Amino acid sequence: MRRWFIDERLADTVTLSGPDAYHLGHVMRARTGQHCVIVDTERQVAEMEITGFTADTVTLRCVTRLQADTESPIDLVLAMCLPKGDKMDFIVQKAVELGASAIQPLKSANCVVKYDDKKAAARQLKWQRIADEAAKQCGRTLLPIVEPVLDLETWLKNLIVDDDTAAFFCYENEQKQAVADYLHEIAAHRYLVLVGPEGGFAPVEATRAAAAGLRSVTLGPRILRTETAALAALTIVQYARGDMGRCVSAVKN
Repeated sequence: MRRWFIDERLADTVTLSGPDAYHLGHVMRARTGQHCVIVDTERQVAEMEITGFTADTVTLRCVTRLQADTESPIDLVLAMCLPKGDKMDFIVQKAVELGASAIQPLKSANCVVKYDDKKAAARQLKWQRIADEAAKQCGRTLLPIVEPVLDLETWLKNLIVDDDTAAFFCYENEQKQAVADYLHEIAAHRYLVLVGPEGGFAPVEATRAAAAGLRSVTLGPRILRTETAALAALTIVQYARGDMGRCVSAVKN
């Protein structure tokens, strides 16, 4: 069933408005009696029946509450230096499917793409729409946030790595610290993954990342494309510390 998110708590009757109502009524051509899934701000989920339409709203009635929280037990954040072309579209979509709660686009020294402020803002909106759609498609109970594009140096200066955060960056020049060993050594609620662009990190960026509290790790012996590295890193974290590969009952219990 189609999934929709609302900015309020679930009630016996819910009214959708704005773009969601337009999409449901005019694009999908939904009809009275059809069912969909609604998720509220507290990650409560319900199966609801469409009971009526106006020109710009859709009214739904609660059929049954669902025990369907699909969020990972860890808070997983991807900080992604901008790749070439439309690769970021793909990375955002797949990161949401893999359980990322937030995605931070970054401009670094070896980024090929150069966005001015207007284009960066437009890209952020596009990536947020992609994230929203991916969250609906894969059954998330939280809408991940795509943050505004920042310079890597600025982001590192303002970064806070507290005792409950495990933060690392994937570095092709790292030869001693494997990501699997690092994750085995440390347990946290929040995991922050920093991935560089096609050209990798400049040496000074790697030094600054380490000074900001991020551990340099290697993903293995092969050189991965930036989009592969991002998704591999998220998958490894979810498998080692999150819910990837586990039954729902095992994760929740």
